[in-house]
Amino acid sequence: MATCAFWGMMRFGEVPVTSRNAFSGDKHLKRKDVFFGQDLDNKPYARLDLPSAKTAKPGDTQAVFLVEQGDLCPLAALRNLAQVVPAGAEDPLFSWRDNQGAVRPIVKAKAITRINTIPGAWGWGTTFGHSFRIGGASYYLAQKVNPEIIRIAGRWKSLAYEAYIRAFENVVSRHIGNLSLQSDNVSPTAGLG
Repeated sequence: MATCAFWGMMRFGEVPVTSRNAFSGDKHLKRKDVFFGQDLDNKPYARLDLPSAKTAKPGDTQAVFLVEQGDLCPLAALRNLAQVVPAGAEDPLFSWRDNQGAVRPIVKAKAITRINTIPGAWGWGTTFGHSFRIGGASYYLAQKVNPEIIRIAGRWKSLAYEAYIRAFENVVSRHIGNLSLQSDNVSPTAGLG
């Protein structure tokens, strides 16, 4: 779920549900909403067809495209999910099985709490739902992907994503700027000779 949200620059609200009983096939991703294919270069991809999205008209679907991504590959994660949690076509895409074998949707608050145990254990702070969307866009920008491609792939209808970019730039410069002033005059090459 997290790899799909990150690499697909998805709103986290598009991934899990707000409560166990909130799942609706008209609004939430189902197993049948995932399609695997090959692009023009014969590389594998997955397409998630969102039955409902913030920037879509009611009844219109929006597609999220995912490609292979090394160790944190969303395609591998989706295939693994299908193996670990077998489910029917109409069941929630991101789901788990309870003790009685019933397929249950992953609930947003519980997912964020669980995800935050990882950065929390390392002292890295907490993640919020929009962190995945912002993080994905920021990563692609750092890899020099054309901002217009990021806007289209992230399904931004406006230039609102530029606020994330500017916020990211400000945070990065705060944390990595002026490192020489913070190092107590230690030479960056000290100990290398």
